[in-house]
Amino acid sequence: MKFLDQAKIFIKSGKGGDGCVSFRREKFIEFGGPDGGDGGKGGDVVAIAVENLNTLIDYRYQQHFKAEVGQQGMGRNRTGADGKDCILKVPVGTQIYYEDKQTLLADLKEPGQKVILARGGFGGRGNTHFKSSTNQAPRRADPGRPAEELWIWLHLKLIADAGLIGLPNAGKSTFLAATTHAKPKIADYPFTTLAPQLGVIHLKGAEFVLADLPGLIEGAHEGIGLGDRFLGHVERCRVMIHLIDATLEDVTVPYNTIRHELEAYGHDLIHKPEIIVLNKIDALLPEEIKQKQKTLEKLTKKKIYTVSGHSGHGVEEVLWQAHQEIQKAQKTD
Repeated sequence: MKFLDQAKIFIKSGKGGDGCVSFRREKFIEFGGPDGGDGGKGGDVVAIAVENLNTLIDYRYQQHFKAEVGQQGMGRNRTGADGKDCILKVPVGTQIYYEDKQTLLADLKEPGQKVILARGGFGGRGNTHFKSSTNQAPRRADPGRPAEELWIWLHLKLIADAGLIGLPNAGKSTFLAATTHAKPKIADYPFTTLAPQLGVIHLKGAEFVLADLPGLIEGAHEGIGLGDRFLGHVERCRVMIHLIDATLEDVTVPYNTIRHELEAYGHDLIHKPEIIVLNKIDALLPEEIKQKQKTLEKLTKKKIYTVSGHSGHGVEEVLWQAHQEIQKAQKTD
């Protein structure tokens, strides 16, 4: 299934049914009087977050969604039927914005959470409501209330506990494939990952969701490369696992590049817990690994982990550290 994390759609609720003008016409009843019923209520447009969905691809090919209109009232004081609601099923983690992309309508973070995006119009009153001592045969009925319509944007921000970040070819896909049952594309050229990939980490007595996010490059916040579009998914993560290719001559350059892009993107990503990992150490000599580890520790003032996604060396230690950071974040939520 193709991954899609943005979609623009048009929604329209149902118009309320008109009230009815009717009079009783029955044998042996001398004074029939008005008996027009009310119109039915128009359907609402409702968005609901459901599990087992991780893409907005359903909204790529159908972009107009309308609820049913309410039926008109009828004689014998019969109320028209209400229009059916239009249900939009979206993945958990979907944010809904007005057309301006700035005004947030809803943020659906929990399964089953729902919000009414456009309310159906109320049905009009039939002429029965207008009967009085001075007006025994009213010929007035209210029209149904109009529908609401608008264009909205759906933005999906995947809910993962930890996110893999780093430059292209840092080994993120290999790391994900080695630690989960996910099967991301792996190749020896940049940008093999074109959309976020999810996998579940299983540790002894613990598990969490890990997301492999497409590689950033310098200038991503300005739209270069794949841009910063997928950084929105990091906002949901409680911890970032920053992978750095240990085979590069200067390992401080990729670290500073990614940190700069995180800061330029904003949304407080720069302050999220970060685990820094030197990857691909199976291609280096022990003294080279120690030298690059010390260089990064001096720059970041943090512990630098060394792993090989290919052989699995050091991977479990990083995962346990990520699990601890996730637990800390959960306690402060």
